[in-house]
Amino acid sequence: MSALTNRLKALPKLSAIWAIGKVLAVPRPLVLFGEGSAVRLCHSIADQGHKRVLVITDDVLAKLGTIDPLVAALNARGVITEIFTGVRPDPTFEIVEAGLQACQQARADALLVIGGGSAIDAGKVIALAATTGKTPQQLVGVLKGRQPALPFFVVPSTSGTGSEASVAAVISDSSTHVKALVVDPGLVPLAAALDPLITQGMPASVTAETGIDALTHALEGWMSLFANEQTDGYNRTAVRLILNNLETACTEPNNLAARDAMALGSHYAGLCLSTSAVGYVHAIAHQLGARYGVPHGRANAMVLPHVLAFNQPACLKKLASLSRDLELAPAGATDTVAANALSTRVSDLLARLPIRRSGSMIQRSDYARMATDALTEAHGMYAVPRYMDEQDVYRVLDGVAANA
Repeated sequence: MSALTNRLKALPKLSAIWAIGKVLAVPRPLVLFGEGSAVRLCHSIADQGHKRVLVITDDVLAKLGTIDPLVAALNARGVITEIFTGVRPDPTFEIVEAGLQACQQARADALLVIGGGSAIDAGKVIALAATTGKTPQQLVGVLKGRQPALPFFVVPSTSGTGSEASVAAVISDSSTHVKALVVDPGLVPLAAALDPLITQGMPASVTAETGIDALTHALEGWMSLFANEQTDGYNRTAVRLILNNLETACTEPNNLAARDAMALGSHYAGLCLSTSAVGYVHAIAHQLGARYGVPHGRANAMVLPHVLAFNQPACLKKLASLSRDLELAPAGATDTVAANALSTRVSDLLARLPIRRSGSMIQRSDYARMATDALTEAHGMYAVPRYMDEQDVYRVLDGVAANA
């Protein structure tokens, strides 16, 4: 199927999404920022009168003791806590159902989610299912909740997904590994704490991979046809913060200034996800995750340079403008020189980060299925600046596979 045909088929769906975005009020969480903000969030939860809180996290953070000061802060204010540590990467419907059962057994009147994108996405759907009486599967799609979620609060343990600011959550099917999207205003938490003390315990590889996820959000949002003046402002700042601080956050894990900057950059990019969304980097990266188990941020790092090159002819002036804003190219540089400078800066950063980008696992026999699934995800959901066909996806996969 040609790129033009794909574009024509996607237009009705994109028009509907654009219309919904114009009339739908997207809530924003109250954001507590800086060192100690996670404990201050716990005090706020108690001050709001919540008495029984289910803490949703994963085994790693629980064993590291990351959640202990937050649980203690709640308990010190008289809040009864139960802990659910069943979250795993790329959470499945079964994990969400187990968390929902834990929520009901705890008789929780609020949730506190501590973790990365997987924990936050699972917590979002648990909170919405808890009040709607719907199964997680019944919430898949757009605006299926139709009422507020159980009050929930978020402490991200990584600076990458920006999920604490978006109206979407991704849940995987355990048998097919296909990722399902839940979109609802109820998926935005009441408040989030961006605390560098929580993120500094992450290994350098996790810091790098999640940071590139945030950079991908910002760059794909910048190139999106749904972008506007507000999203451009947030995404421009996000790109600047991430390019200037991600390497330092990896090499100096206790550098709280760099981690503060990364948390803010990730959050700014996350604020735009509900409006400008993402694009082919995510659509193709999701296939690497579903078929080969590649972690999401790493998959984005593998795909990003190739999609940037593909998109450049369609958004040359805008990429050049971003490059000049970031002072990566002189003011008098041509658009091509300026856009190339941005791509080079991204590629140089990727080369210096502790991210394994080998594509040796990719099998050409999988290309057809991966291309179909990537294009199905992207078309009608992402306002990409230039449309791909199957052969374009093949060329991206060839480029990723060549980096063996």
